[in-house]
Amino acid sequence: MASEFTSHPDSLALTDDPGHHPAVFARAFNTGDVAAVERVYEPGAILVPTPGSPVTGAARAAANRRFLDLGVPIDVRLRHAYVVDDLALLIVDWTIDGRDTRVGGTATDVARRGTDGLWRYVIDNPFGTAAP
Repeated sequence: MASEFTSHPDSLALTDDPGHHPAVFARAFNTGDVAAVERVYEPGAILVPTPGSPVTGAARAAANRRFLDLGVPIDVRLRHAYVVDDLALLIVDWTIDGRDTRVGGTATDVARRGTDGLWRYVIDNPFGTAAP
């Protein structure tokens, strides 16, 4: 059974269902709180905010902040979840679509189940196969 989560950033819970992890990310993103977004990643995880340019740590948080600064909610739709043991490949269609902003893509993400049984991103590649 998947963990429940709320829209309050401090009470945002991760999930024990890898196919639900993109929705957890969206809920965290839509709080507008970069700390909530950062909780869906493993500490050493990478984000590829620009094709070919992975970042981690403080640079990952800053890149997520730039996405949040668009001021528009994200919508995600899981296309595929392929799970082997404690790893999951997640293919996710996403859009950030507002009056003056439209960005989106098909993410190719990798999540890992932690020792606590909850899933976190190890690789968040929102633009999938886009060329650098």
